[in-house]
Amino acid sequence: MKASHTRFRRAALCIALGTCLSALAPVALAQSATGAVAGRASAGDQIQVVNATTGATRTVTAGADGSYRLGQLQVGNYSVQVLRDGAAVGEPVPVSVGLGGTTTVNLGSAGGVADMAAVTVVGDRVVNRVDVRSTETATNVTREQISRLPVDQSLASVALLAPGVVASGATFGGLTFGGASVAENAVYINGLNVTDPYRRQGFSSVPFGFYDEFQVKTGGYSAEFGRSTGGVINAVTRSGGNEFQSGVELTMEPSAWASSRNDHYHDDGTLDERDRTSRDGNSFYKANVWASGALVKDRLFFFGMYEVRDSSPKDIDETEAYLTKGDNDFWGAKLDWQINDNHLLELLAFSDKAESTTRTYDYDWASGRTGDQSGESTAGSGGDSWSVTYTGHFSDNFVAKAMYGINERSATSSSPWDADCSIVTVSGSARQDWGCHPTNSSISGRVDEREAIRLDFEWTLGDHLLRFGVDQEVMDSNSSVRYPGDGRSYQVQNVTPGASLNGTVVPPGVTRIVDARRYITGAPVTTEAQAFYLEDNWSVTPNLLLNLGVRFDKFHNKLASGATFARADFEDMVSPRVGFSWDMKGDGTTKLFANAGRYYLPLTNKLTDYFGGGTTDEHTYYVFNGWTDMIDPITGAPYRVPSLGAQIGAVNTDMNAPPPDDVRTAVARDLKQVYQDEFIVGFQQAINQAWSYGVNATYREVTRSVEDARINHVEGCDWYSGDWPIINPGESVTLWCPDTEDWVQFDSSRDGYIASFGNGAVMGYSKPKRTYKAVEFQLDRAWDDKWAVNFSYLWSKTEGNLEGPVNSDTGYADTNLVQHFDHPANNERYGVLFNDFRHQFKLRGSYRLNEMWSFGATATARSGGPITAFGVVWPDDTRSAGGPGEFSGGGSGWLCVANCNNPATRELVYSERGAFGRMPWVKDVGVNVTWTLPVEDIDLKARFSVYNLFNSQTMVNVHSRYESTPGTRMPYFGQGTAWQAPRYAQLVVTWNF
Repeated sequence: MKASHTRFRRAALCIALGTCLSALAPVALAQSATGAVAGRASAGDQIQVVNATTGATRTVTAGADGSYRLGQLQVGNYSVQVLRDGAAVGEPVPVSVGLGGTTTVNLGSAGGVADMAAVTVVGDRVVNRVDVRSTETATNVTREQISRLPVDQSLASVALLAPGVVASGATFGGLTFGGASVAENAVYINGLNVTDPYRRQGFSSVPFGFYDEFQVKTGGYSAEFGRSTGGVINAVTRSGGNEFQSGVELTMEPSAWASSRNDHYHDDGTLDERDRTSRDGNSFYKANVWASGALVKDRLFFFGMYEVRDSSPKDIDETEAYLTKGDNDFWGAKLDWQINDNHLLELLAFSDKAESTTRTYDYDWASGRTGDQSGESTAGSGGDSWSVTYTGHFSDNFVAKAMYGINERSATSSSPWDADCSIVTVSGSARQDWGCHPTNSSISGRVDEREAIRLDFEWTLGDHLLRFGVDQEVMDSNSSVRYPGDGRSYQVQNVTPGASLNGTVVPPGVTRIVDARRYITGAPVTTEAQAFYLEDNWSVTPNLLLNLGVRFDKFHNKLASGATFARADFEDMVSPRVGFSWDMKGDGTTKLFANAGRYYLPLTNKLTDYFGGGTTDEHTYYVFNGWTDMIDPITGAPYRVPSLGAQIGAVNTDMNAPPPDDVRTAVARDLKQVYQDEFIVGFQQAINQAWSYGVNATYREVTRSVEDARINHVEGCDWYSGDWPIINPGESVTLWCPDTEDWVQFDSSRDGYIASFGNGAVMGYSKPKRTYKAVEFQLDRAWDDKWAVNFSYLWSKTEGNLEGPVNSDTGYADTNLVQHFDHPANNERYGVLFNDFRHQFKLRGSYRLNEMWSFGATATARSGGPITAFGVVWPDDTRSAGGPGEFSGGGSGWLCVANCNNPATRELVYSERGAFGRMPWVKDVGVNVTWTLPVEDIDLKARFSVYNLFNSQTMVNVHSRYESTPGTRMPYFGQGTAWQAPRYAQLVVTWNF
């Protein structure tokens, strides 16, 4: 009886674990790496919270209306105690503070928990089923949940648990949130933005065991968050406490546990462009060791991890084999200095540097034999990142927080031949035994660094929680491309004696020359982004919360020369945010909420680099004096290089281009930034202490684009005869006119393009638009130490005339440079877009059989995306609207059906977006079983997971190019270009002590 009473008392105590397992409950604090405890008690009572891990203590006095709040708390477990006249009242209430959320604890006059109907008892914990203090939509996932489910060890896999998040079928990968493209998301670790600043399509990461909790935000962000029109992955890492803990973890994914990829063939029986895949594979192993504890009890804590990884991917084609070896280590550390109960200093540092070497060998498919090595390359990525965060509680009502951090990323490639082997080619001839460089490719590299600083404040004034702050990010990208060897490429060319060459004539008797080209491009570019925000969370009544906020952004993109490429000031990027949450019954069981807001997406460094880097492109010509025999410094094989005779003329520097300092003809003076307006309304209800459900509807709209557009006509300025400046297509544009030495303004929805046939019609570009409409339903059964389940269904429709800053249809990944507006035909079609996945089902569940065995499963199914045809011409215009290349942008909706060689008489038919049907449904099932050693005080587990259990290798993308020239059908239109990954298995063994 006593044990039962204690169990119930402890469960009743921890009433507000608002974010622990409730996948339905939205959360509150945007990109914050902390949480809060709030609620009601007797007026004048003191509410004390104590961190169960570190002993840190905070106290606040309930106001005249009984309300209280303690913000900026580290994620973790706490106890809440009522103090009256300095004496404890009732028992401490154990609570859990989740990432970005507010844990609601309403306390009665006796110090116990009130509103028991609003919570679910889970063993010795209580979960808030409905978070009535939030106006956002997000999903929180804890380490505890992940341990029960077959979720692969990546941030992307965690994000895919949330409704509306889909793995894009684009050939360049990525995640799509709410119909947005893969280049519109952001990722934060402990409040530090670790998103790729160059293309905004990747992010830094740390080992799965280094994380503590994850937050996947899909809409309704508060005003402190910006620079994203897709979604956000927000994560925090583990910290140490007073108790020393440590552990080891081993992860094994041998290739023998995976199913083979299918070889894919075109309908005519020819092999797919990706060559063979059935003999590809990857064995992956990693092991980490971690420890945490107190360096100084109650004051200074540490968490540290070191991980070693070994991966061996192999790509076996019909004639070549690519064998890769990646042997990379990770280190990470977190220090927490609790200076006193009111002041905390945190330091995070980690290194995700990685390097892999790929060796290429000759291969015979029929015999399966690997021959001589023919090449080798090394790729590098990652970097060192760190942040320091200070949190100060200066009174019951005022909290300040400051963060400074550096995030580094890199992308490099090299080979052992780079130092000694120059590029050697012979014009008009296939490769023979000249030159020793195996790929004849340039050496490229890029280093990105983000310097971030932000200040955030919370000030409670009666019924108002005022939040305000500022932040700045300086994002540097330094890229370079150069030739290997001595930095020059050597091409042997045929010439005619006496012909003109390089300002002189070819000497008599000379029929062959050598063009020695020195080419270097790339330069440092910078983006400075700043913002400040104001927000009022106003408790209009005890049951109605009103969120009023506004955010102001500015940015400045700088060229390598230091000159301005583009900029926007605070008045140009104003983002209002408003929302409400109504506790309809007043007991925390039923909530109606809504929010509306505007979100801006600034330019990437890729765009600035494309226009703003300097180029050295010099040609020196020599008489060809035959071939010189050499020995390959790596393989020892013989090869030949051209022997240089007399130089012909001076060095040709005509193609050199210093970093520009004047881009008035390349960037519109009145360039405005892309924004998205979003509206969400939702309802949530706790059915009982175990079950809850929710439904919400979302509408998103984008009506602006920043792209390079073909401008070959501007009324009043003949200089624009075929340029691609960065503008807002479909809007008013102001560019510099060198002819008149003045600015010229025109409406790009009416002017900017002149047709090359017929009457030479002058026209403009359709105004860009993308809309996303969605209705989401979720049903959740809370974990009760026995079983749990979560189900969601999402109906959505994504329409428009452009996907976003990338083009997944044709596989073009250069953000903001995807040829959407290289011809008016490219975006005249309004219809379903690539990321229109109309139906999405997600189910996950876990079951504990006994102390030794437990099981988990996930299942997803989504309808396939639309198949759209891209032609190459337009009525009354001979200029191409899109080339035959699969991975280039552009394309027309007009397809030629007759007289295609004659522009005057050819017949074109219009093809809508999605006119050729849809790809098949994509289904995935994962299962796992976990064995736990049933011995007290020994925490040893082994989890075996199988992903894509039924080995569904469904097509997820197709060839979209319909024609190569008018009327010439591309042979593989509508056939696959990307497929689901096959089934694979994973064993994770953990021992914590």
